Amino acid sequence: MLSFESFEELLSKNFSKPFSLYKNEKYIGINTNKENILLLIKFLEENAKLNFNQLTDITAIDYPHRELRFDIIYIVLSLNLNQRIVIKSSIKIDETLESITSIYKSANWYERECYDLFGIKFINHPDLRRIMTDYNFEGHPLRKDFPLTGFTEVRYDNLEKRVVYEPVNLPQEYRNFDYSSPWEGLSNQLIGDEKSSKKVNK
Repeated sequence: MLSFESFEELLSKNFSKPFSLYKNEKYIGINTNKENILLLIKFLEENAKLNFNQLTDITAIDYPHRELRFDIIYIVLSLNLNQRIVIKSSIKIDETLESITSIYKSANWYERECYDLFGIKFINHPDLRRIMTDYNFEGHPLRKDFPLTGFTEVRYDNLEKRVVYEPVNLPQEYRNFDYSSPWEGLSNQLIGDEKSSKKVNK
């Protein structure tokens, strides 16, 4: 396993773009600008001393209150070093990222998942379309402003003999809330109370 100091020195000497490092007991993390992600991952994969040749995940975190709304996270693994690197960058809602499918073929489905669930677009992706939701699905369900009920509901129509899409309609019946206690009007006497009252009378 490569030490944090050795990794920092190696990266500083060979990667000229701005970045910052941090570490914990499980992995080393790198924060960088979105423009540097492709170059950084390519360096980590091609450098003979590092050989981070396996992509294990690409995901995102949504922070609706921030200007840089999404944190995009890449996790790569070096089997030779038995080491993980977590690469993180922050982007605005309308910004795009360069696809890394040219480096890792497995990035294809990971990037499609981020596009489908968060709406993050990757340029130069060979086939950027939804992968988990339906083709007619509206919105991106892992965004925190996505309604819990969604926008449309799907059902099979027996008359039309096909699947139909309809706007979500969740009517709630009128309820009369009288705010009274459920125990009002009931006698406050439990089975066995008569025995205790007899003992008191004696």
